[in-house]
Amino acid sequence: VQLVESGGGSVQAGGSLRLSCAASGRTFSTSTMAWFRQAPGKERDFTAAIIWSTPVTRYADSVKGRFTISIDDAENTMYLQMDSLKPEDTAVYYCATRTGRWATITTHSLLYEYWGQGTRVTVSS
Repeated sequence: VQLVESGGGSVQAGGSLRLSCAASGRTFSTSTMAWFRQAPGKERDFTAAIIWSTPVTRYADSVKGRFTISIDDAENTMYLQMDSLKPEDTAVYYCATRTGRWATITTHSLLYEYWGQGTRVTVSS
């Protein structure tokens, strides 16, 4: 399994970025795909997740209404559209996958088996 993130960068507060996570190496049609983020000096926190091939999503309260997670089945790629960015969104963003068929989304990072290398997002005030 390989997960490759892209799309990070620097943006001013109020701006937007779209992160991508290209997945390969297995069938993901029943997997949970997630974004986590880790700010400098802090733990890795759950940000958003989606169950592949379903409308089931979950967001951290801090990003609800500003971030949108989606999947392009044809491209085997997950996206995170980030709007109205704030300085506190500055972090390294990681995509992760939890294999298996699950009815609900967990926010516990230890339950996600595969991780990408991360992409850095910097939001300046």
